[in-house]
Amino acid sequence: MRFGFLQRSSVYWPTGHEAAADMAGIAVVRGHTAYQVPLHKTRPEIPPMNRPGVPPAILTWADPQYLAAFADDVAALRPRVDFLVASCHWGLDRTVLQYMREIAHAAIEAGADIVVGHGPHYALPVEIHRGRPIFYGLGSFSFHTGHGGRRHGDWLGMMACVRAGGAGTRASFRFVRHNERNETILRSAAEEPAAFDELARESRALGAALEIRGEEVCVSAAVA
Repeated sequence: MRFGFLQRSSVYWPTGHEAAADMAGIAVVRGHTAYQVPLHKTRPEIPPMNRPGVPPAILTWADPQYLAAFADDVAALRPRVDFLVASCHWGLDRTVLQYMREIAHAAIEAGADIVVGHGPHYALPVEIHRGRPIFYGLGSFSFHTGHGGRRHGDWLGMMACVRAGGAGTRASFRFVRHNERNETILRSAAEEPAAFDELARESRALGAALEIRGEEVCVSAAVA
């Protein structure tokens, strides 16, 4: 099998980091942010806008021009490979933001077999879109130290396992943690019940069902 990989980042320094026609850098998909005073009641716990101090709704979206260029690149690579991975650096915390979903869906619809997200260093939910898996965040895998020398401790990570062939794409993952010697330790789902329950609940809202099978967590389309 021939494998193809495409990488884009939406988290990068604002100057001198993005590649241009006359400058080296990284390939990006820009994301945008807006802060909106909620005009309507969106959730039961959110008070109406006539209350002083009501927090704004945070809206994000992918830049249409950058998104179209990314989709074009995915579509151009599709006929040259048997399995296509779209790798996306994005995110802020534990939230799957709207711009992330827009980028992931565009990649799948253009021909990607799987989308692998990374950046916020948290294990994020999994989505199934058009029968293909989207890992929004694999968490931390093999290092302890980040920006400014800050130690990441034993942050939870996910090691994705994808089986591709005539039967289609089957996705699963294993939990991982770090020990004090900075070794990556495989963990069974039974050893991480709280993390599994949270991921299963959030993934189901995105159309994915997580099921423990032995040491792995298998990903499939949720039954409505």
